[in-house]
Amino acid sequence: MSIYRERGERLRSLHQQAELLVLPNPWDAGSAKMLAALGFHALATTSAGLAFSLGRRDAEGAVSRDEALANARAIVEATALPVVADLENGYGDTPEDCAATVRLAAQVGLVGGSIEDATGHADAPIYPFELAVARIRASVAAARALDIPFTLTARAENFLHGRADLDDTIRRLVAYAEAGADVLYAPGLTTREQILAVVEAVAPKPVNVLVGSPSLALSLDELAQLGVKRVSLGSNLARVAYGAFLQAATGLAERGDLSGARQALPFDTINDLFKG
Repeated sequence: MSIYRERGERLRSLHQQAELLVLPNPWDAGSAKMLAALGFHALATTSAGLAFSLGRRDAEGAVSRDEALANARAIVEATALPVVADLENGYGDTPEDCAATVRLAAQVGLVGGSIEDATGHADAPIYPFELAVARIRASVAAARALDIPFTLTARAENFLHGRADLDDTIRRLVAYAEAGADVLYAPGLTTREQILAVVEAVAPKPVNVLVGSPSLALSLDELAQLGVKRVSLGSNLARVAYGAFLQAATGLAERGDLSGARQALPFDTINDLFKG
């Protein structure tokens, strides 16, 4: 059995267990190794975290598919954990673009990935319903044709693009589930009622919820009680790291203050995380 088949099967089993699956999001090989050392069972890439590490804004098209997959490969090779990827909008508008991205994702060792229905265009931020469903159907077909298990997540992006339309979001997620998506995801949900409505609408398929934002006050235990099977943090951990860096560097630049720098993780501690 190939290591990627084993990882794909392990990821599938993690979605079927009773416990909530927590997917932290590394943005490079180093952060992936640190998360693995802490005992997490699987990892997910972050498009925003990658963009920030490249000195770019997070925006559709700011990072190319080749760059994203090269980053994903580095994360895949850093640990023995299953890795899923933020594949944005499939790096193209057509169903064929999405299918090609899924096939390329598997080639770098990814065993799952998400395709979103955001276009990247401010004047029309969300793909029309029929096209959005066709894109997920093509992604699922590509995933099923692979020789490894590949967990396909379908994302409904309304709430991240000024369209707080729960009915349309649920309509899309139900259609994506019927098109064969393994996991359903609507980033930006913030209330118990919204999350429960989504969980009930697509049951028994698992739902992913984006956590880490102050606007979502529910704990992991509360989300699990609502029937959520998986949570991820998106760019949150990358922003935590960059925030600590910026705070220490600002104190140094503005006041000659070394107190932030003195809070750094000890050299030997971090160095030992990366051995082997």
